[in-house]
Amino acid sequence: MTVTDRHIPDRLQSPLQRRLRSWETLLLAVAVAIFTFNAFASPYFLNAWNLSDATFNFTEKAMIAFAMALLIIAGEIDLSVAAIIALASTAMGAAAQFGAPTLLLVLIGLAVGLACGAFNAVLVTVMGLPSIVVTIGTMSLFRGISYIVLGDTAYGGYPKGFKVFGQGYVWWVFSWELVIFVALALAFGVLLHLTNFGRAVYAIGNNATGALFSGIRVQRVKFILFLLTGLMSGVASVCLTSRLGSTRPSIGLGMELEVVTMVVLGGVNILGGSGTIPGVVIAAVVMGLVTFGLGLLNVPGIVMSIVIGLLLIGVIALPRLWAMWRR
Repeated sequence: MTVTDRHIPDRLQSPLQRRLRSWETLLLAVAVAIFTFNAFASPYFLNAWNLSDATFNFTEKAMIAFAMALLIIAGEIDLSVAAIIALASTAMGAAAQFGAPTLLLVLIGLAVGLACGAFNAVLVTVMGLPSIVVTIGTMSLFRGISYIVLGDTAYGGYPKGFKVFGQGYVWWVFSWELVIFVALALAFGVLLHLTNFGRAVYAIGNNATGALFSGIRVQRVKFILFLLTGLMSGVASVCLTSRLGSTRPSIGLGMELEVVTMVVLGGVNILGGSGTIPGVVIAAVVMGLVTFGLGLLNVPGIVMSIVIGLLLIGVIALPRLWAMWRR
């Protein structure tokens, strides 16, 4: 056989082939399948207002998940996000008791979230402590403060204007929360995929030492990411408190699990280095459709928790099982 008789196949995939075989495409197919199943399982699912209500199942969590995705891609994690929501909500509730106006309440919620993020950032980036240990500690700290302040009581009496963030609608069935979710998705998508900062996040997640020798200020980038995560927790706290109309120390309890599940389900590598914002967006919709569909079928909340836990385990284990099967 001569050299000219040999055929070396071109293994390079076209952009269309890569897109069709991507995790985001698989997630999109899953979302369509769940939507179709819910449409046949419940006669109330396709109602426009019911679908609008379904968005409340994921918008607040997704706001945090966008920042969490960048943090995990950079090789860190923040498990205190739900506790930050509780502390920010407690601060807003306390201010509301003294007649604080809507604008001041929002600024307080954002400031508390930012301060908590800065506290985590200092412990991790300045003192060099492991983020998972730090944020488990601050998770107890922040929520513990809320329990000390509130005990078994609750704050209410928020001004009418404050309700718009969690209960208001921009037009027809499109809520303010959904608009904020879309705006944040676009902003974080641009930040991660179209800026030098986003490229630095990927570089740090793949090889922090190499990124440092390449001139990237690794600790500074991570500090900013913790600030963003805290800030987004503050935004979520404003929306959630506005929607509920009250503050209890248990507000947002367990939400950190759903946020991490949303990020990992979206294709972000839990060890860092890879992931996309579109994947997180689709994962948020998938989780929202699952929980809303189960709710319409009167499935108990504890079963939904089991489903979310299985999703997290399955998504982490699936790539390894796939690799083992191919070998």
